[in-house]
Amino acid sequence: MAASDQRYEREREFHNQASERWDAVEKFYETASGARKRYKELVLGRATEGSNVLEYGCGEGGYAFDLAKKGSSVTGIDISDVRIEHARARAAGLAGLNFKVMNAERLEFPDDTFDLICGAAILHHLDLNPALAEVARTLRGSGEAVFLEPLGHNPLINLYRRLTPAYRTPDEHPLLLREVRLMSRYFGSVQAQYFHLTVLLASSLSRSLGGRTMARALERVDDLLLRVPFLRRYAWMVVLKLGDPRKNGAGG
Repeated sequence: MAASDQRYEREREFHNQASERWDAVEKFYETASGARKRYKELVLGRATEGSNVLEYGCGEGGYAFDLAKKGSSVTGIDISDVRIEHARARAAGLAGLNFKVMNAERLEFPDDTFDLICGAAILHHLDLNPALAEVARTLRGSGEAVFLEPLGHNPLINLYRRLTPAYRTPDEHPLLLREVRLMSRYFGSVQAQYFHLTVLLASSLSRSLGGRTMARALERVDDLLLRVPFLRRYAWMVVLKLGDPRKNGAGG
């Protein structure tokens, strides 16, 4: 079996079992509310009546149901056959929704299919060059891709990752800034917005009233700190808006 196929199988097996770990992971990710809010705004703001949308790494549905309510035709793909089964069960009898098991690095769609491609915490599980090439290939010229991803420069966050290996796969790789810059090979427009630096101090209290109050205060601090370009590399999350797709990696 090729190395890429072995990686695919490791990822599929992990995400088939991920629901057993999700409560602990979700508690930690609740402190990322600012990035998630911005991602949701961009995704739902782009969806229109009749638009064709791909939710990339949809899990058990993600925002697919919200997008369908806005009149979009939505296809959700995921590596996990278990999670796709759950998404299909939720979508039973609803119009405008289609869920498929699919490798995100080998999309089974024609060129120029989608007006919007979106995904949360998916790119850092993939080989970026083939994945981005496929997003650019299947995105229409006037379309946009929106992603929410973790970054990999902050040493304290990386320490937490090393101490909690059960919460992630051995093949995932939080994005580095050079990988954000790589995206300009495939998209003429790359907009990155950085989130969460000091707010991580509230992660252990995230579900308490005090934790939520602290998180909101620290998010305001982060808004100021992350205006300094040097500090952005230490952010926890980045929201990416990609446009002007370059077919075949024409950006060089």
